[in-house]
Amino acid sequence: MPDDAHARPTGEAPAPLYDVDVPTPTHAERARTLIAAMTTGTLCTLALEPVGYPYGSFVTVAFDAGDPVFLVSRMAEHTKNLLHDPRASLLVAEGGSEDPLANGRVTLLGRCRQVEDDGGSARAAFLAVHPNSAYYVDFGDFAFWTLRVESIRYIGGYGRMSWVDLDAWRAAEPDPIAPAAAGIIAHVNADHADALVLCCRAFSKATDLSSARMTGVDRYGFEMSAMTPEGPRPIRLAFPQTAGTAEDVRGALVSMVVEARATLAHH
Repeated sequence: MPDDAHARPTGEAPAPLYDVDVPTPTHAERARTLIAAMTTGTLCTLALEPVGYPYGSFVTVAFDAGDPVFLVSRMAEHTKNLLHDPRASLLVAEGGSEDPLANGRVTLLGRCRQVEDDGGSARAAFLAVHPNSAYYVDFGDFAFWTLRVESIRYIGGYGRMSWVDLDAWRAAEPDPIAPAAAGIIAHVNADHADALVLCCRAFSKATDLSSARMTGVDRYGFEMSAMTPEGPRPIRLAFPQTAGTAEDVRGALVSMVVEARATLAHH
């Protein structure tokens, strides 16, 4: 069953205007994509004083194969807490939406440990994201710590949430389209909105619509908001094949528009 099956319309809600079984990123993929763009978060440890209370700290973070990596001072309160009890969680959250609760966020729970020797892959992952930390990385009171993920809670905004399977988390990869997604969406909505209407009419049940705008794009396909007589309705369409680059997305959209025109011409 798809991850978002629980969010499908039920009861008196209108039936979907598209095939809800089209290829869609799993929650593991969505969560790994979200964290790949994050460089800060809230680290929660168990306080030494007062004993046992959750203690939240703002931290810079990188990710090594899905596990958070921190460069922290032994003088920091959260480091003292971890030396006493390694259990912790890290919350990372998107920004940008007018409604904060519509943003995606991921909470990672597990046990932290100090990385020995020179830090290895943890050090490389952290410095790649935070190059300015190179000037103090070798100070005696600083050390790399990693949180070995044991549980993952993903919330993708309203109606999209789950506890992510740990094996799926380990196997998932960030979406390669994500870094270019905002630019693709802006370009398509500004210059090719008519093409979106064609695709809706040819490949979904949203045949009676006045406009459409792209709201999301990933390696598997794209999402739109179609304006129908009943108001805006969500539409998701799949690419002919999985995209790995922004150029792949462009090619897929061009081929879909050509097919849409041919399909509509025969009706």
